[in-house]
Amino acid sequence: MAETAEIQAESQFEFVTFSAGGQNFCLEITQIREIRRWTPVTALPHTPDDVLGVMNLRGAVIPIFDLAARFGLGKTVDDERNVVIVAAVESTTIGLLVESVSEILSVDTSKIQETPDIKSEATRHSILGVIPVEETMVRVVNLDAVLNAMQSVPA
Repeated sequence: MAETAEIQAESQFEFVTFSAGGQNFCLEITQIREIRRWTPVTALPHTPDDVLGVMNLRGAVIPIFDLAARFGLGKTVDDERNVVIVAAVESTTIGLLVESVSEILSVDTSKIQETPDIKSEATRHSILGVIPVEETMVRVVNLDAVLNAMQSVPA
Protein backbone atom coordinates (compact mmCIF):
# COMPACT_ATOMS: atom_id res chain seq x y z
CA MET A 1 0.00 0.00 0.00
CA ALA A 2 2.87 2.38 0.68
CA GLU A 3 3.98 1.96 -2.95
CA THR A 4 0.53 2.98 -4.20
CA ALA A 5 0.60 6.16 -2.09
CA GLU A 6 4.12 6.92 -3.38
CA ILE A 7 3.07 6.50 -7.03
CA GLN A 8 -0.02 8.65 -6.45
CA ALA A 9 2.09 11.37 -4.79
CA GLU A 10 4.40 11.45 -7.82
CA SER A 11 1.47 11.99 -10.19
CA GLN A 12 -0.09 14.79 -8.08
CA PHE A 13 1.11 18.37 -7.74
CA GLU A 14 -0.18 21.03 -5.37
CA PHE A 15 -0.42 24.60 -6.60
CA VAL A 16 -1.36 27.87 -4.92
CA THR A 17 -3.62 29.86 -7.24
CA PHE A 18 -3.64 33.64 -7.36
CA SER A 19 -4.77 36.57 -9.46
CA ALA A 20 -2.42 39.04 -11.16
CA GLY A 21 -3.57 41.52 -13.79
CA GLY A 22 -7.07 40.07 -13.58
CA GLN A 23 -5.77 36.68 -14.75
CA ASN A 24 -5.45 33.33 -12.94
CA PHE A 25 -1.98 31.93 -12.27
CA CYS A 26 -0.46 29.37 -9.93
CA LEU A 27 2.87 28.35 -8.43
CA GLU A 28 3.91 24.99 -7.15
CA ILE A 29 3.36 25.03 -3.39
CA THR A 30 6.94 23.88 -2.75
CA GLN A 31 8.25 27.17 -4.22
CA ILE A 32 6.26 29.34 -1.82
CA ARG A 33 7.81 30.29 1.51
CA GLU A 34 4.98 32.48 2.80
CA ILE A 35 2.15 34.80 1.82
CA ARG A 36 2.17 38.27 3.38
CA ARG A 37 -0.16 41.22 3.43
CA TRP A 38 1.02 44.07 1.19
CA THR A 39 3.06 46.74 2.93
CA PRO A 40 4.94 49.63 1.33
CA VAL A 41 8.43 48.81 0.09
CA THR A 42 11.62 50.82 -0.19
CA ALA A 43 12.00 51.96 -3.79
CA LEU A 44 15.35 51.73 -5.53
CA PRO A 45 16.51 54.17 -8.22
CA HIS A 46 16.82 53.18 -11.90
CA THR A 47 14.80 49.98 -11.68
CA PRO A 48 12.45 48.58 -14.33
CA ASP A 49 8.71 49.30 -14.00
CA ASP A 50 7.97 45.84 -12.61
CA VAL A 51 10.47 46.23 -9.74
CA LEU A 52 8.64 47.88 -6.85
CA GLY A 53 11.59 47.96 -4.45
CA VAL A 54 12.84 45.90 -1.53
CA MET A 55 11.32 44.60 1.69
CA ASN A 56 12.93 43.56 4.96
CA LEU A 57 11.86 39.99 5.68
CA ARG A 58 13.13 39.03 9.13
CA GLY A 59 16.54 40.59 8.50
CA ALA A 60 16.85 39.57 4.83
CA VAL A 61 16.31 42.20 2.15
CA ILE A 62 14.33 40.77 -0.77
CA PRO A 63 13.27 42.37 -4.06
CA ILE A 64 9.53 42.81 -4.69
CA PHE A 65 8.20 42.51 -8.24
CA ASP A 66 4.78 43.40 -9.63
CA LEU A 67 3.93 40.15 -11.42
CA ALA A 68 1.14 41.71 -13.51
CA ALA A 69 3.53 44.39 -14.78
CA ARG A 70 6.18 41.72 -15.44
CA PHE A 71 3.71 39.84 -17.63
CA GLY A 72 2.65 42.99 -19.50
CA LEU A 73 -0.81 43.09 -17.88
CA GLY A 74 -0.47 46.60 -16.43
CA LYS A 75 0.55 47.69 -12.97
CA THR A 76 -1.25 46.25 -9.96
CA VAL A 77 -3.64 48.83 -8.52
CA ASP A 78 -3.18 49.53 -4.80
CA ASP A 79 -5.75 47.56 -2.84
CA GLU A 80 -5.84 46.34 0.75
CA ARG A 81 -6.46 42.80 -0.56
CA ASN A 82 -3.12 42.73 -2.41
CA VAL A 83 -0.60 40.24 -1.09
CA VAL A 84 3.05 39.43 -1.56
CA ILE A 85 3.92 35.84 -2.34
CA VAL A 86 7.40 35.16 -1.00
CA ALA A 87 8.86 32.50 -3.26
CA ALA A 88 12.22 30.83 -3.66
CA VAL A 89 14.17 29.37 -6.54
CA GLU A 90 17.26 27.55 -5.31
CA SER A 91 18.91 30.07 -2.96
CA THR A 92 17.17 33.19 -4.31
CA THR A 93 14.14 34.56 -2.47
CA ILE A 94 11.84 37.15 -4.09
CA GLY A 95 8.45 38.68 -3.44
CA LEU A 96 5.69 38.81 -6.04
CA LEU A 97 2.92 41.38 -5.65
CA VAL A 98 -0.41 39.86 -6.71
CA GLU A 99 -4.04 40.94 -6.37
CA SER A 100 -5.18 38.01 -4.25
CA VAL A 101 -4.51 34.38 -3.41
CA SER A 102 -7.39 32.01 -4.09
CA GLU A 103 -6.92 28.37 -3.18
CA ILE A 104 -4.71 25.31 -3.20
CA LEU A 105 -5.22 22.97 -6.15
CA SER A 106 -4.25 19.30 -6.09
CA VAL A 107 -3.78 18.40 -9.72
CA ASP A 108 -2.97 15.15 -11.45
CA THR A 109 -0.06 15.67 -13.84
CA SER A 110 -2.20 14.45 -16.73
CA LYS A 111 -4.49 17.50 -16.25
CA ILE A 112 -1.66 19.98 -16.90
CA GLN A 113 -1.72 20.90 -20.57
CA GLU A 114 1.16 22.31 -22.57
CA THR A 115 1.29 26.04 -23.17
CA PRO A 116 -0.14 26.59 -26.66
CA ASP A 117 2.43 27.64 -29.26
CA ILE A 118 1.50 31.28 -29.78
CA LYS A 119 4.86 32.30 -31.28
CA SER A 120 5.90 34.15 -28.14
CA GLU A 121 9.23 33.10 -26.71
CA ALA A 122 8.55 35.01 -23.46
CA THR A 123 5.24 33.17 -22.95
CA ARG A 124 6.74 29.75 -23.64
CA HIS A 125 9.51 30.38 -21.10
CA SER A 126 7.46 31.97 -18.31
CA ILE A 127 4.38 29.70 -18.44
CA LEU A 128 4.95 25.96 -17.97
CA GLY A 129 1.43 24.93 -18.86
CA VAL A 130 -2.26 25.53 -18.26
CA ILE A 131 -4.73 23.77 -15.99
CA PRO A 132 -8.43 23.78 -16.87
CA VAL A 133 -10.43 24.58 -13.72
CA GLU A 134 -14.19 24.75 -14.18
CA GLU A 135 -14.78 27.54 -16.74
CA THR A 136 -11.29 29.07 -16.56
CA MET A 137 -7.69 28.24 -17.33
CA VAL A 138 -4.99 28.66 -14.68
CA ARG A 139 -1.48 29.33 -15.96
CA VAL A 140 1.42 27.53 -14.26
CA VAL A 141 4.18 30.09 -13.70
CA ASN A 142 7.77 29.04 -14.36
CA LEU A 143 9.30 30.95 -11.47
CA ASP A 144 12.82 30.09 -12.59
CA ALA A 145 12.26 31.71 -16.01
CA VAL A 146 10.51 34.74 -14.50
CA LEU A 147 13.39 35.24 -12.07
CA ASN A 148 16.01 34.88 -14.80
CA ALA A 149 14.15 37.38 -17.00
CA MET A 150 14.03 39.82 -14.09
CA GLN A 151 17.76 39.46 -13.47
CA SER A 152 18.62 40.00 -17.14
CA VAL A 153 16.72 43.30 -17.41
CA PRO A 154 19.26 46.15 -17.58
CA ALA A 155 18.94 48.71 -14.80
